[in-house]
Amino acid sequence: MGKGESLGIVGESGCGKSTTGRLINHLLIPDSGEIWFQGKEISHISQDEMRPIRKDMQMIFQDPAGSLNPRMRVSELIEEPLLIHTDMSAEERAKIVNNLLKIVGLSDKHASRYPHEFSGGQKQRIGIARALTVNPHLVIADEPISALDVSIQAQVLNLLHKLQEEYKLTYVFISHDLSVVEMISDRIAVMYLGFVVETAPKEMLYKTPLHPYTEALLSAVPIPDPTLHKERIILEGDIPSTINLPKGCPFAARCKKCKPECLEQRPERVEVEPGHFVACHLYKK
Repeated sequence: MGKGESLGIVGESGCGKSTTGRLINHLLIPDSGEIWFQGKEISHISQDEMRPIRKDMQMIFQDPAGSLNPRMRVSELIEEPLLIHTDMSAEERAKIVNNLLKIVGLSDKHASRYPHEFSGGQKQRIGIARALTVNPHLVIADEPISALDVSIQAQVLNLLHKLQEEYKLTYVFISHDLSVVEMISDRIAVMYLGFVVETAPKEMLYKTPLHPYTEALLSAVPIPDPTLHKERIILEGDIPSTINLPKGCPFAARCKKCKPECLEQRPERVEVEPGHFVACHLYKK
């Protein structure tokens, strides 16, 4: 990912989106592969080595209520990263907290309140303020608006857009809502059963999806015009077990374009056009 870029990760429930976010943030240790952050391989470093790196890598969680300690005041929640990563005085921390509350659309009067005194949208704003406290380079947003009302979702998305421009943030935006991902992402990665099956700039992905699974996902996005009709691609068959993965393409059992080699050989990722990658035997070099 490039600095200031937004990468959307989409896919159905259980495909590994949130697990990917937790692996990046070192909350989980990978069994294989590598994770590189700012030129350093971090997949198997110790927690002590990871602590200073966490300052540059913050997370916005899916459940705004569950991610906030109900026994701590808002000021304590937001300043906690400063206590861990800086030597600032209480006065300096209070100044940053009050400034961040104003940036996310709240007031410094809210600093002395507890999480239960806020609505879901306000709690998520508090979570966003906490993520920004230590000026991170990367923000992992794990379905940050899925628990919110639709009207509040738009407010939070607009806030994330604004903050990205002001703070030059890089986002990993995890969601199963393709309309939301289209709004906030520069590039999109489509996951299925733990594998990234397609990656492309958002305009390219929505205009010319290549992988059969991506086509099925996009066919499910509703069109806000009752006069238009779009053919829905219904996926049949069962999802393979994540414990016993098939040796071929993970999507083969549900793919209408499946060929014999799809059942025997896992497809390699190929670049079909500049920036558009797909892992499918239909696009072999």
